[in-house]
Amino acid sequence: MDVLDKIKAPVAAEMAQFGEAFRTTLFSDNPLLEKAIGHLLKAQGKQIRPLLVLLSARMVGKVSDKVILVAQALEMLHTASLVHDDVVDESDRRRGLPSLRAFLSNQVAVLVGDYILSKALECAAQTGDVRIVQYIAQLGQALADGELLQLDGKDSDSFSEAAYFDIISRKTASLFSVCARLGVLAAGGAEAEAERMAQFGKLVGICFQLRDDVFDYGTAEVGKPVAGDMREGKLTLPVIYVVKHNEDPAIRELALKVRRQEATEAEIQQLIDFTVSEGGLDYAAWHMKDLMGMADGLIDDTRDPAITEALHLLTAFVAERTN
Repeated sequence: MDVLDKIKAPVAAEMAQFGEAFRTTLFSDNPLLEKAIGHLLKAQGKQIRPLLVLLSARMVGKVSDKVILVAQALEMLHTASLVHDDVVDESDRRRGLPSLRAFLSNQVAVLVGDYILSKALECAAQTGDVRIVQYIAQLGQALADGELLQLDGKDSDSFSEAAYFDIISRKTASLFSVCARLGVLAAGGAEAEAERMAQFGKLVGICFQLRDDVFDYGTAEVGKPVAGDMREGKLTLPVIYVVKHNEDPAIRELALKVRRQEATEAEIQQLIDFTVSEGGLDYAAWHMKDLMGMADGLIDDTRDPAITEALHLLTAFVAERTN
């Protein structure tokens, strides 16, 4: 049994229930839509976000139909955002397969993303809890806000760690945070417990994105091209760190050239090699270790031992995963 299976073990039955409900809810008799949904289901990831919903719910109670609806809504919102992000970034690969825009077209991808988003809102409404609807609506705003901040940052000539963390807090960590919060609330937990788990989810989400960014430097096979972020003009924490701590103006100009998407493949590789040699990945690893420690400290170890162990394993998995 691998680590992810161990994490899922306490909620394995509930994860199966979620998976079936997710597929059933997205079903359509529209042939083009069904083709698109079928392709997306082939490229499903590790489903860490719905897993976090279920584990958070089990921290305080049982996984009810309401919790399953929350898990569906959040995974659908996440899926829709990825479909739209690939259109924005003109990405042709997603999780080792052609992105939906590459598989069909930009037009289809936008409309399918809209369809899935509407399904997410429908699931949220079916919970009958206005708090859940409000949190999910606000999450959608945060995801779009983060993407717009990232696009706007491509015109900047500064290298700011604060700006980087602001973007990933909106684009990635906000989703993890809401998953943990709403898992607690949907299971009948107290607001204080929901806030505690929301903070846990935020830390795990930041760590997850940091690890994902490190993969761009060719450290593992993760289903996306090496240097994909740099080709899209995205400069992440490792390169921001080394540029800020190097006085060579040529390196700064090279980084700006990559951000403007004017760099050649050789220049992109040069920046990757420089980032690795100057400790950029080590710096990101230090941050992940720090985040992991803070997240572990927020887990209430007086709860069900199987659930708390799974949450501790989750923090380590997110920081140390190789794919």
